[in-house]
Amino acid sequence: MVKLAYLFPGQGAQAVGMGKAFYDRFAEARDVYQQANRRLGFDVTALCFEGPQELLTRTDLCQPAIFVTSMAAFRAWRSVAPAALVPTAAAGLSLGELTALAAVEAMTFDEGLYLVRARGEAMAQAAQQVAGAMLAVFGLTREQLQPICETSGVEIANLNAPGQVVVSGRVDAIVRAEAAAKAAGAKRTLRLDVGGAFHCSLMTPAGQQMRSAVAKVQWRTPQLPVVSNVTARAVAEAAEIPIHLVNQLTHPTLWEASMRLLLSQGISQFLEFAPGNVLAGLWRRIDSAVTCTSLNTPADLESLTKILA
Repeated sequence: MVKLAYLFPGQGAQAVGMGKAFYDRFAEARDVYQQANRRLGFDVTALCFEGPQELLTRTDLCQPAIFVTSMAAFRAWRSVAPAALVPTAAAGLSLGELTALAAVEAMTFDEGLYLVRARGEAMAQAAQQVAGAMLAVFGLTREQLQPICETSGVEIANLNAPGQVVVSGRVDAIVRAEAAAKAAGAKRTLRLDVGGAFHCSLMTPAGQQMRSAVAKVQWRTPQLPVVSNVTARAVAEAAEIPIHLVNQLTHPTLWEASMRLLLSQGISQFLEFAPGNVLAGLWRRIDSAVTCTSLNTPADLESLTKILA
């Protein structure tokens, strides 16, 4: 029996039109969007389907939109998935960790909507206090980037895959780090399409707000282990979850280590729920022999159910 894990994307995976095909085809997906419209206080359905892109990129709007789209895709999948196909674990990149926790019922969907709105607003407010950015660096290791971080003033934010490290910091520090990384032999650098300097000390005010928000959620033991971004270890107890979610805002995201943990447990099949295929792309760098299927349309679900049936 193939061992399977669920993966959920983070901020940066957004695209205008995301989730509409699931909405049109599945009542379960429509229910997700309609409940979200009522709970969030704005028309997240129109934002996802119609944009505009500049609003969809705003941190306080982007995070709820991605969370809702991922949950809609997940509910659609669950309605057609073969009954014998039982997943082993789940994980999500940054924001996606909240989605994973909602999917495995460590919190209710309604609580997830509250928490993702609170998280997005807290991070947006922290980003407004200091102009920050994030930079992906390709071709250098963490060890090679560390002295560049120290001299430029940026911090390691994401360890996504071999040869791909994301740094975070003030805009002027990012400019210095980008120049230094290129001089040190980086193959490529890329400014991320996000609204601030996430996963670094500039998010400390957001972490303080997040601490208050997670305290209002009635955490439950997850139905599946969820791998924490902060520790790259599986979380099985409800009491651990809020601590990790607070720390996640100011600590590096250990995605590669998290995926290698799942590999060590014999998991070889991964499903990436909409939107996008960022996580499948990271798998090609981590271990190209692994199968990671991105589920962005009903046709993707139908193809996969035939393969796995």
